[in-house]
Amino acid sequence: MTSPDKTGYARRLGLFDATMLVVGGIIGAGIFLNPAVVAQRAPTVGLTIGVWVLGGAVALAGAFVFAELAALKPLAGGGYVYLRDALGPLVGFLYGWTQLLVINSGGIAAVAMTFASYATDLTGAGPSAIPLLAVGAIATLSGINLLGIKSGALVQNILTVLKLAALAALIFVGLLWTAPDLVSAPSAPPALSARFVVTAIGTALIPVLFAYGGWQSTNFVAAEMREPRRDLPRALLIGVGIVVLVYVLANIVYVRVLGIPGLAASTAPASDVMRDLIGEHGATFIALGIAVSTFGFLNLAILSAPRVYQAMAADGVFFGGAARLSDRSRVPAVAILIQGGWAAVLVATKTYGQLLDYVVFGDWIFFAAVGVTLFVYRRRGGGAERAKGAGTADDDTETAVPPFRRSADGFRCPGYPWVPGFFVVAGVFAVGSTVLSNPLNALIGGGIIALGVPAYFWWKRRIP
Repeated sequence: MTSPDKTGYARRLGLFDATMLVVGGIIGAGIFLNPAVVAQRAPTVGLTIGVWVLGGAVALAGAFVFAELAALKPLAGGGYVYLRDALGPLVGFLYGWTQLLVINSGGIAAVAMTFASYATDLTGAGPSAIPLLAVGAIATLSGINLLGIKSGALVQNILTVLKLAALAALIFVGLLWTAPDLVSAPSAPPALSARFVVTAIGTALIPVLFAYGGWQSTNFVAAEMREPRRDLPRALLIGVGIVVLVYVLANIVYVRVLGIPGLAASTAPASDVMRDLIGEHGATFIALGIAVSTFGFLNLAILSAPRVYQAMAADGVFFGGAARLSDRSRVPAVAILIQGGWAAVLVATKTYGQLLDYVVFGDWIFFAAVGVTLFVYRRRGGGAERAKGAGTADDDTETAVPPFRRSADGFRCPGYPWVPGFFVVAGVFAVGSTVLSNPLNALIGGGIIALGVPAYFWWKRRIP
């Protein structure tokens, strides 16, 4: 049964589905690997745990921002729609361009290779099988999502529950089953200057923020939720809250068992913890959990982002066929195929890693820009806003959105303007820190994003 409105999407997702999409969109391989990098840059217990708490605060602020935007504009395309309507169609296009060209498709390729690496280790297959398995995973999940949003969401629900179970086991074992002789003895914290502390927090926050990223993906599928204005804000806040709790507890376990020096030296902290506490069976269990986690993250990326490309095509700034929804499954089938094909090309050419290094800071450029859109909508008073291009190719409607003052009609970000301001500043900080750490990569990445400008005007001339 399709939606009664004019978007053409089938409204089949509930609160639990959306919450699992939020959690699955954040938890990938980062929590299993990034803590070692954080411990290297923030070499005390207080700094390490504090940075993960601070990153959680930024993620919660972002969830509040995206929750209000979701209530205001519960449309397919999420961030693309907010940027297009608040900051202009070119900014919205650059967001979608960067997502397809590098960030999302490159992320799909990288995560598929990570999944394939762990899967081949578990099965005993040789390294030569990794690229083939990665492409196979992309093709399989693209095929599942072509069947409909409910099929993709069902797979996501199962995988997200499994990855949460793996992390829960890690936390439970680390906090409750730890024998005293296995716990690293705490060492006296070194005397640190204020300058060192600020620098440590600044550099360590970058991998933390990227580990927390991904909650925005659920806003892409707002048009496929049964009650988006009610359930999407709830899903964002519940999902991000779950992830913050899990991330902080997992890092407490890492520090408790390995100590800061051991954590900083580890290449696989979760595996090292489970190996120390349970033996090789524990390491195998957590490796299986990482494989499941990356596979779930891969499914979420394949499921959500094509809604952005469909909205772009409906606006006439992408391939026209991508605007159409499948008659049977009511999903943007052409957009899914384009994304899957490009991600497979990136796997085959092995260019995804370098491209991501160049453009990964772009994710937080657009996060900060989306935060700015909330200020724009508030200044406009939240009245009738354009919702054009968020549905099928022939959808040319103007949708009236309830004003912000009617609190019963949607969620309002608490602590305005300080909470969204904090989120925007955090995004600018992440971008600035990344640029300062590698100016050449940032320059090349900026050039890749800027290539979207002529592409935008080419499409505008080509398609009425």
